[in-house]
Amino acid sequence: MPGASLKPNQQDKVNTTTMQLNPYLSFNGQCEAAFKFYERCLGGKIECIMPYESRPAEYSAPAEWRKKILHVTLRVGDQVLMGADAPPDRYQKPQGFSVTLRLKDQAEAERIFKALAEKGTVEMALQETFWAVRFGVLVDRFGIPWTVNCERPACLDAASDQGNYR
Repeated sequence: MPGASLKPNQQDKVNTTTMQLNPYLSFNGQCEAAFKFYERCLGGKIECIMPYESRPAEYSAPAEWRKKILHVTLRVGDQVLMGADAPPDRYQKPQGFSVTLRLKDQAEAERIFKALAEKGTVEMALQETFWAVRFGVLVDRFGIPWTVNCERPACLDAASDQGNYR
């Protein structure tokens, strides 16, 4: 059981003061283009982008891979999205997860969904559901799965009361 060795008050302190949970996305040579796209779609700012050629000489990369991305950080408000180009022999197509955007504003949810869906595949159109004003699922042009969720105010209020939504 995760965190089982910590006392309850220690668990809360670790979760809220010393740790952030951030997605780290892997790409097959398209990381830089993907993060520039996400920067535009999400309104964030790329804080760090390091190509493989920036590594010390003892960690050489094939010539065709030197301009590919070793690490990138995109900040959107107080959230961070990170990624890299995985070496060709280590890349695996993303599956079994989605990057979920939880929004309060319906118009912003619609704008972001439309932007991310451009040249991608919509798996569930952005629509009203029993729990959300807008909810939709897509895979973007880079193969990354996304979920856009704009919950009803009652859900947002309940999550905020529990400290789960900012």
